[in-house]
Amino acid sequence: MGTGHFFWVIFYFASLCSASLANNAKINFREKEKKVLDQILGAGKYDARIRPSGINGTDGPAIVRINLFVRSIMTISDIKMEYSVQLTFREQWTDERLKFDDIQGRLKYLTLTEANRVWMPDLFFSNEKEGHFHNIIMPNVYIRIFPNGSVLYSIRISLTLACPMNLKLYPLDRQICSLRMASYGWTTNDLVFLWKEGDPVQVVKNLHLPRFTLEKFLTDYCNSKTNTGEYSCLKVDLLFKREFSYYLIQIYIPCCMLVIVSWVSFWLDQGAVPARVSLGVTTLLTMATQTSGINASLPPVSYTKAIDVWTGVCLTFVFGALLEFALVNYASRSDMHKENMKKKRRDLEQASIDAASDLLDTDSNATFAMKPLVRHPGDPLALEKLRQCEVHMQAPKRPNCCKTWLSKFPTRSKRIDVISRITFPLVFALFNLVYWSTYLFREEEDE
Repeated sequence: MGTGHFFWVIFYFASLCSASLANNAKINFREKEKKVLDQILGAGKYDARIRPSGINGTDGPAIVRINLFVRSIMTISDIKMEYSVQLTFREQWTDERLKFDDIQGRLKYLTLTEANRVWMPDLFFSNEKEGHFHNIIMPNVYIRIFPNGSVLYSIRISLTLACPMNLKLYPLDRQICSLRMASYGWTTNDLVFLWKEGDPVQVVKNLHLPRFTLEKFLTDYCNSKTNTGEYSCLKVDLLFKREFSYYLIQIYIPCCMLVIVSWVSFWLDQGAVPARVSLGVTTLLTMATQTSGINASLPPVSYTKAIDVWTGVCLTFVFGALLEFALVNYASRSDMHKENMKKKRRDLEQASIDAASDLLDTDSNATFAMKPLVRHPGDPLALEKLRQCEVHMQAPKRPNCCKTWLSKFPTRSKRIDVISRITFPLVFALFNLVYWSTYLFREEEDE
């Protein structure tokens, strides 16, 4: 009997243990979450209109820590001076009224999708132009409540934010676009925003922008004081560098080619008036169209941009090539007029010489002595006067290379063309040297 009684006692305790394990295995934690939520958020137990207390239950301001995850940057508009960004925005604070029993660590946190059930910071984006939430398929928002009363709020939003730009170095510029977050109604006596310790801002890997590169970002504080009090504010400065290769291919190289094409006019014949006029007018109109297209994609700012200097000088060179042909045409007509006048003068002189010779032949009875106008080289009187002149004459000057070279071209119109072939490329090369050294040096200073 003793052995049988001992066996039944062991069997009874084993049955109790198995029943207890079975009960634990059948615990419905979702039902436990409902009970906990009803317990901490039930009617008359929690008021979402009252802000949480300060650190350690004091009457100080509620501390809200912020962090961001930048998912994408869609567009950066120069003409509107704005940029669009999609990000995951997170806030975290402690509300001791939301503490609950975690059932020995089995209930890690509670999840809500209705933000109006708990107190929320009144944060807004101060430089926002447009913004919207994402509701496909369900609203992209959640609230997690932890056993110690810590609350995590996360939401995915898309924003279009103002970004004032300085375009003096465009397109060799860098731009700083900010994201500002501030409290709308709670002053720093009640609410303070802080960046989350560690890594408050994360950016998605392989972020691709068509015309910019995100070089770095900086976090800072920007508290503002108004006549209603001081308000907590956070900001992120995103430093963008403009990709110059696009503008080099689309603007700078085509403008250089147009300027060089306008120089072809200097190598055409002076008589090819239709060819030279059509070439000059075509390049001028093309350059003007290029300039207007560039300005159409930029805001009408009051200062001069780097691209304005480039297009203005290129337009001046093309216009100068057209004016050069007008000058060549005028010089050509002037040369023709001078040549005609010389020809007439020679004809008149020849006619007068012929008339004088006829008069001498007919008047054979008249005899008179005439001194020769030109003395022969062997004349002693001429040699004596030549020696006297050599005493008073200065040493002959060295020949000028440029004048000697230009003397090969008898007409002024041809000389203008030849000088332009050398002057225009040299001046344009000098301009390029000054332009790139100036703006690249200023870019390094700004950096």
